[in-house]
Amino acid sequence: MQLQIRSKMNATKLFDVIIIGGSYAGLSAAMTLGRSLRDVLVIDAGDPCNKQTPHSHNFITHDGDTPANISAKARKQVEVYKTVQFVSDEAIEGKGENGNFEVNTKSGKIFQAKKLLFATGLKDTHEVKGFDACWGISVIHCPYCHGYEVRDKKIGVVSNGEHAFHITKLVYNLSKNVIVYTNGKSTLTDEQTAKLANRNIMVGEDKLVEAIHDKGQVKKIVFEDGRAVEVDALFVKPNSTQHCTIPEKLGCKLTEHGFLQVDDFQQTTVPGIYAAGDNSTMIRAVAAAVAAGNKAGAVINHDLTDETF
Repeated sequence: MQLQIRSKMNATKLFDVIIIGGSYAGLSAAMTLGRSLRDVLVIDAGDPCNKQTPHSHNFITHDGDTPANISAKARKQVEVYKTVQFVSDEAIEGKGENGNFEVNTKSGKIFQAKKLLFATGLKDTHEVKGFDACWGISVIHCPYCHGYEVRDKKIGVVSNGEHAFHITKLVYNLSKNVIVYTNGKSTLTDEQTAKLANRNIMVGEDKLVEAIHDKGQVKKIVFEDGRAVEVDALFVKPNSTQHCTIPEKLGCKLTEHGFLQVDDFQQTTVPGIYAAGDNSTMIRAVAAAVAAGNKAGAVINHDLTDETF
C-alpha cells in the first residue's frame, strides 16, 4: 500500500487512525491496530523525552536495554503489519470531528483519519543549571525505573511538600544516605519533617544554583551561598508540559496536574480522540506506556467496529 498525501487542493486517503507519536505507547497501539487490519498512519518527529537515558529498567524482557534499542525493535516488528504506515514529520495542527479529522504537519503534508491517538509524551525542563544535561542519567524521577542502580549511594531528593515526602520514603528503602533539598522554604508538614528526622534524613532549604557533572553524571550540587555538596544521584520532579498542544486546541481537557484527561479506556473528553503514555498519566515508565498503548489500540478498534457493524 502506498502512503497517500495531498496538498490542500487534492483528495486524500482516509485512514482509520492517525497516531501522533511513535515511541512506546504509539508503537504498541499501532501493533494492536495493525493486527486488526486497520489502516494506520504513525506520525513521529523522533524526539522522545528519554532520548539521553542510557538504560531502561523495570520492563520485563527489556530490563537494562537502551530506550533506542527498544524503540527500534518495536518499530521493526510493527512494520511487519502492512496496513501500518509511518512518516517522519511533526504534527502541528489538527481539526475536525469524530469520523473525519485532519492533521497538518510541519513539512506541509495533510492527512485525514476517522480517529486520532496522541502518544506524544511530555516535555521536561529544569530551573537548576546542569539538571537538563543530567536528566535521565543521574538526575532522575522514578525509584522504580532508576532506583536500583543508585542503591546505597548518596542521594538527594530535590523536591518539596507532599511529593518530596512521597519520593523520600521510597528512596529510603534503597539507601539510608538521603538528604531532602527543598530548594527554598520547606512546605513539608511538621509531622512529615519529624518522621524524616526520626530516620536521620536531613532537610535543607538552601537554594540550588547548579549541578556539577561529568557527561551527565552529577558530582556536586552548588548552592546560592557558594557551598557545594557531593552527591551520586538526584531524584527530581521536573517542570513538565504537554509535548503537543494539538489535543488542547481540539478541546481535550487537561487534569489539574496538566495531563490529558482520559477515562479507563484511554478516551479523552473529545469523541474520537484518545491518548496514551506519559501525556495522560502520572506513571511515567516504558512498561506503563506500552500497556496504555495496547489498551488504546484495542479500544479504538472496538469503537471503529461498533460504528460500522
